Amino acid sequence: MPRPRKWRKVCCLPESNRFGPLNNQINQEHFVVMTVDEYETIRLIDLEGFTQEESADQMKIARTTVQRIYNDARRKLAESLVNGKVLRIEGGDYQLCDGLEKSCGCGGCLRHKCDRGFTPNDNGGE
Repeated sequence: MPRPRKWRKVCCLPESNRFGPLNNQINQEHFVVMTVDEYETIRLIDLEGFTQEESADQMKIARTTVQRIYNDARRKLAESLVNGKVLRIEGGDYQLCDGLEKSCGCGGCLRHKCDRGFTPNDNGGE
């Protein structure tokens, strides 16, 4: 029996969970789904400038896991951009930061700044 997946700590949910071309008809074949934990690696590494190791500490997972998640996220971004597919951000194995931590490594917890109505399921993800 496989080991259960470890929850990835996420500080901030996206303001919008759908991105893509404005001129295409939207159907299921033209969607790429990025998980919230994949979004978090893009945010931490590319936007905040964290290293993979710092991101791993932030998300409370192994650096090799961050590397795999980040590579998957970049592939999905490229597929959306190059092939004109809509990118949806949803689901994944994550737990939203409770907002009680003094510092999350990125200048304090961003949950109160980023909680804009995009609510995870009861189990933290999908």
